[in-house]
Amino acid sequence: MSKPIVTGLLSYGMSGRLFHAPFLSTNAGFKLKAVVERNHKKMGGTYPDIVSYNSVEELLNDSEIELVIVNTPNFTHYDLAKQVLLAGKHVLIEKPAAANAKEVKDLYDLAKAHNLHIFVYQNRRWDSDFLAFKEIIESGRLGRLTEVHLRYDRYKPILAVKPFKETGDTPVNGLVYDLAPHIVDQAIALFGRPLSFDKITAKQRDNSQVIDYFNFRLNYTGELKVYLTGGLLFPEPLPSFVAHGTLGSFLKYRKDPQEPQLDAGMLPTDPAYGLEPECSEGKLVTMGVDDLKTVEWIKSGRGNYNHLFDAVHHTIRNGALYPITEEHISWQMELLEA
Repeated sequence: MSKPIVTGLLSYGMSGRLFHAPFLSTNAGFKLKAVVERNHKKMGGTYPDIVSYNSVEELLNDSEIELVIVNTPNFTHYDLAKQVLLAGKHVLIEKPAAANAKEVKDLYDLAKAHNLHIFVYQNRRWDSDFLAFKEIIESGRLGRLTEVHLRYDRYKPILAVKPFKETGDTPVNGLVYDLAPHIVDQAIALFGRPLSFDKITAKQRDNSQVIDYFNFRLNYTGELKVYLTGGLLFPEPLPSFVAHGTLGSFLKYRKDPQEPQLDAGMLPTDPAYGLEPECSEGKLVTMGVDDLKTVEWIKSGRGNYNHLFDAVHHTIRNGALYPITEEHISWQMELLEA
């Protein structure tokens, strides 16, 4: 492994604690050096060697830091990512990268002008359940695909405690910018840019000021229809991954264990990390001669967000192509802001 990339975090809330620090501290390709903590200095309790700065400006003035992770509220992503690039540092931005396609293009253009890299944190490409779904689709066992569903079914009727998440005046807000980037990116990873699409949104919870339901219908060649759905009033979730084809169907519930494992303190180096619990298999139904059905239960492999960080390292140190490209993010923005 080449020289570790010295990295700074812009916050240590849930995302910093679960999705970044455990990987940056255990992946040999990185050296987690600093964090911005304006009020409560919490990170040192787990990472005693961390440098805790009081402001973004202080962290950006640290000449040793090469990569900065923007893991702050959605509406701050564009301005902070721009500051990071102007400070001469690479940037890893949590989804959504910005509010619209123009802001995304501005950031990528600025990065190119300064010979820097932008990475968007689309970690759900490395979920165990999605990887199993992708493998079945790419195997051809379903034949020609006709209909695909990706869903986030949650039941959270009570408005969020953090006011900025529920305020209609706050930009880049609501479920379209919270959960939709995950499954839009997964659809793009599977099928590319749709030929056309339709979009429905709603505010379904009592007194909701922000969109809390969405449904996209993506139209692809061969009459393939891909439906992306998310909402907060689903007491009984449907399977999160469904694909129908001329030769069979595959159904799978969302069972990737990484977030709860990380929340419980498990490190990515643990042998059990990323492995789904028993009875989490996907159901594969294939059709044979005389319409005879065969049912198989497909076990997922290991999910691992470390693959995203490995990709970041290979891009910065070796010039490799980061798998979530500028085109992918631009296509995503077309759907989110429509």
